[in-house]
Amino acid sequence: VASVGSAAVFESAESTYIRPTFDSNSNVVVIAYRDVGNSGYGTAIVGTVSGTSISYGTAVVFESASVAYIASTFDSDSNKAVIAYHDGGNSSYGTAIVGTVSGTSISFGTAVVFESATTYWTSATFDSDSNKVVVAYTDAGNSSYGTAAVGTVSGTSISFGTPVVFETSS
Repeated sequence: VASVGSAAVFESAESTYIRPTFDSNSNVVVIAYRDVGNSGYGTAIVGTVSGTSISYGTAVVFESASVAYIASTFDSDSNKAVIAYHDGGNSSYGTAIVGTVSGTSISFGTAVVFESATTYWTSATFDSDSNKVVVAYTDAGNSSYGTAAVGTVSGTSISFGTPVVFETSS
């Protein structure tokens, strides 16, 4: 029989685009979200599970602008969290950032644009065979085609190859 613990608040304001990922290196959950209570800024927090309860570290802003369409994944080769998002502070471009967990905190490298156009409906996953991050999204700059880009994490940064269309329709 499964047991369920009590709910634990990680943000005392409205939050949207909540996207968790599991950091298997540190055995914690990284939750990325849009903090509506703080101008819609991109924010992340580390959660530690113990038994049937979860506790949180201090929330950290990864983008000091309104964000949307957040996706997150964990790169188990580099032991880094990767967050992809629609950056309202930079023409709504598709952007990604690398996070490093230390204890109950997370720190971030420099944000990198993977699509110089407005992006929507972002998703991200880690390919453990090639040790690459794959970000898929709707490219509003190209007829809203389904598009994907492959990212390589190095240190606290990520670089992307040329985006490829996988669906030539909206």
